[in-house]
Amino acid sequence: AMARKNCQNACIGCGKCHDVCPGTLIKTDEQGKAYIKYPRYCWGCTSCLKECPVYAIRFYLGADIGGKGVLMHTERHGDILDWIFEHPDGKVENILISTKESNRY
Repeated sequence: AMARKNCQNACIGCGKCHDVCPGTLIKTDEQGKAYIKYPRYCWGCTSCLKECPVYAIRFYLGADIGGKGVLMHTERHGDILDWIFEHPDGKVENILISTKESNRY
């Protein structure tokens, strides 16, 4: 897993995250880079994570209740969506889900 310290630099300004955000929370800065203007209103649906083609978005699990432990992002490999969990101690866990079968759960 590639850890990016500054995710906003990785953003290519494609707008996919903006298009799928149900809360219309994602805005773009002067350089066309995406950011969430009011993070406290984020529902945590992770739609943006799954759409980002350059894996520029990291999500703190439990951030809405003060959690800042595990950092999560996704990477797509064909029909497989790889959910990557980066722990503070450096441990990385992966959960692989086939997008063809994900609606079965």
